[in-house]
Amino acid sequence: MRRAIDIALSGVALLVSAPLVAVAVLAIRLDSPGPAIYRQRRVGLNGREFEVLKLRTMVTGAEHQGAGLAVNENDARITRVGALLRRTSLDELPNLLNVLRGEMSLIGPRPTLPHQVAAYDERQRGRLAIRPGVTGWAQVNGRASLPWSERIELDLYYIENRCWRLDLEILKRTPAMILGGDGLYKGHTGGWQA
Repeated sequence: MRRAIDIALSGVALLVSAPLVAVAVLAIRLDSPGPAIYRQRRVGLNGREFEVLKLRTMVTGAEHQGAGLAVNENDARITRVGALLRRTSLDELPNLLNVLRGEMSLIGPRPTLPHQVAAYDERQRGRLAIRPGVTGWAQVNGRASLPWSERIELDLYYIENRCWRLDLEILKRTPAMILGGDGLYKGHTGGWQA
C-alpha cells in the first residue's frame, strides 16, 4: 500500500513541478558552469547504495573544496540560485525520481553517505530497515541543526512507531519546515561527526 501511494503521489508531484524544475535547471545553468543535476552515492534499504538526485546548489566539485561534504550557512560554494533552491528545498524535487525508481519513499529517514553508515553501531543500522525518505521525523524536528545522534534516534523512533497517523503528522509539518527554512544548516550543535 505504501509503495502504491509513493508511486502515485511522486508521479503527480513530478508532473505538477515539471515546469518549476525546468526553470530551475535553466537558472542553474545560467548561474554557474556544470550539470544542473547533482548525483551523490547514498545508502538505502538494507544497505544498498544508490545515486540520490538533486538540483545542484553549489559550484561544480564543491565536495573537493573548503569544508568538503559539510555545508554551512553562507558557504561561499553555494551559488546564488543554489541559495534560493536550498532555502525553499526545491533542490530536493529530483528525489521524487528516486521514489519512482523504488530507491526512496516519500517518508523515512534521509539517505546517508556510505562513510556515515560505516560508522553506525548495530542499533543505528536499524535506520536501513526501511526505504529512506524525502521527508521524515528527524527532518520535521530540526533537520541538520540537530546533533547527528539525535537525528538517528528520531529516525529510529519513526521506524519503531511507523503508522499512518505519524506519517500524516510528518506530512502536516513538512510545509512549515520548508517555508520556515529552519534547520537547513548544522549551526553550533548539528552536523555529522564520526
